[in-house]
Amino acid sequence: MGDNPWRLENRADFETLLQELLAPLLPHYSAGGARLSLGAFAAVYDQGAVWAEAFLRPLWGLAPFWAGGGTWPAMEALYRKGLRSGTDPAGEEYWGGFSDSDQRFVEMAALGWALVTAREVLWKPLKEEERQAVWAWMDGINHYQCPPCNWMFFVVLVNMAFKKLGRPWNKERTGECLSYIESCYEGDGWYVDGQNGERDYYVSFAFHYYGLIYAQWMEEEEPERCARFRERAGVFARDFVYWFAQDGSALAYGRSLTYRMAQCAFFSMCAACGLEALPYPVMKGIIARNVRFWMEQPIFDNGGVLTIGYGYPNLLMSEQYNAPGSPYWCMKAFALLALPEEHPFWALKEEPLPPLAPLHLSAGGHMLIQRIRGQVFAYPVGRRLPHSHVHMEEKYSKFVYSSQFAFSVPRSVRTLEEAAPDNVLAFLYEGVVYTKGVVEDGYVWEDNEPSEDGDVWGGVTVEWSPFPGVRVRTEITATSRGHRRRHLIQSEVECQAWDCGFALPGWGEGLAVRCLKGEGSPDVIKASPNTNLLHPKTLIPAVRYEIRRGSQELISDFSLQLG
Repeated sequence: MGDNPWRLENRADFETLLQELLAPLLPHYSAGGARLSLGAFAAVYDQGAVWAEAFLRPLWGLAPFWAGGGTWPAMEALYRKGLRSGTDPAGEEYWGGFSDSDQRFVEMAALGWALVTAREVLWKPLKEEERQAVWAWMDGINHYQCPPCNWMFFVVLVNMAFKKLGRPWNKERTGECLSYIESCYEGDGWYVDGQNGERDYYVSFAFHYYGLIYAQWMEEEEPERCARFRERAGVFARDFVYWFAQDGSALAYGRSLTYRMAQCAFFSMCAACGLEALPYPVMKGIIARNVRFWMEQPIFDNGGVLTIGYGYPNLLMSEQYNAPGSPYWCMKAFALLALPEEHPFWALKEEPLPPLAPLHLSAGGHMLIQRIRGQVFAYPVGRRLPHSHVHMEEKYSKFVYSSQFAFSVPRSVRTLEEAAPDNVLAFLYEGVVYTKGVVEDGYVWEDNEPSEDGDVWGGVTVEWSPFPGVRVRTEITATSRGHRRRHLIQSEVECQAWDCGFALPGWGEGLAVRCLKGEGSPDVIKASPNTNLLHPKTLIPAVRYEIRRGSQELISDFSLQLG
């Protein structure tokens, strides 16, 4: 976008980038300011919530921008006007009332934080009746149910804002939600996302992000809880740093990846809250490199508006809860703008990642993380619980995930090309492609004793079934150049299976795939366009096996061609 070199060395650099990202939105606000229309496709929630989301998500960046001393008169006036219009029940641009699990509750978190953090810009200029309307609209969250997951923090942040602004707040409901959040903590800095059972980026840009906001504003009232939130974030940082590659990219894993640079939001909030979870120059480097990485990708439309997708516009990989304004969750990466220009953080030179082990067991994340030439490769156990979100098998249950290649999602399961089955053992039976979904059992293991060839061994073992009549025990072992898979198969039918590697751009160069045991032959799957998250056209190297009735053992080796 533009001519900004994205140096991201000082506060002015981050301010400039924030304004470059948000300026293309200005022509799309309604006359009353509350409706921001960025596209015609739909999400599961109603249009009022779509407008509220698009309007409120930029506040994750604007609030710290204003709090740290930034000025943008046009946006300031627009957001005060839109706040009045969106919360006026008698107005034409009212965002609407509520139901249980309402999407508006999600967006209230940004508004609550903004009203407290940037109150001189957003709250104090309002008339008393306008403040009352804002409070009444946000208080809706106290009268409806939120799903038992990271959404509990929305209740907490809204009521925290009420308390800090001197408005009536629901202390009992807040306490119940904080107790639930405590029940989600599993140790080692990791939360589990409630009913979803997920350990993904929501641990970083939701649980810890909101916990640090709470710790910043509620330390006087609840010093012990706030200290716990900060301590847990510090522990988590030492594990989460393994998700980042040296080039600024990060592990492509889990849902909500369309939020892109929100990947580094946790470290940005650590800086904003004065928590040196890692040395400040290291955190500054993680943030700057990740933001630069995303600014180098074709993720904008021809008007400069962020699109749904990951490495390029792609609705195929989107969630049911992604509306046109959803990508602006990425504004969470700009929390560090809350630091004023004179803060010593801005004078620091960014540093590279600290020395990291080539193989790291993330017990809290239920995965083994490998580093090869600065890139990240993660071997998760996989999902144990079914869920209604889109492409859950692809986002959580592949054998390996990477910062370098990303993963693919299917267009259909009719053909291998449309299924785009990267990093899975794909069975073709009676015209349908089957892969690993929910695992029946699994664990991660690590052995720091070197093998005969000098490798540091570690891996993942899972038991699963692609369809009734076939059972598989897969043992994955990390090697110095990639990994090896051993599949023990019990089958009641004859079929074919493809042990697939990464989806690779171009001619598929960069990965050697070999059959070490079994009736296997090399093959390459030409994946349907736009199935991979990072590259629109890919080839998937694989080993093709004949599956017989009874028991058999397959062993495949996947090694990166390092040159």
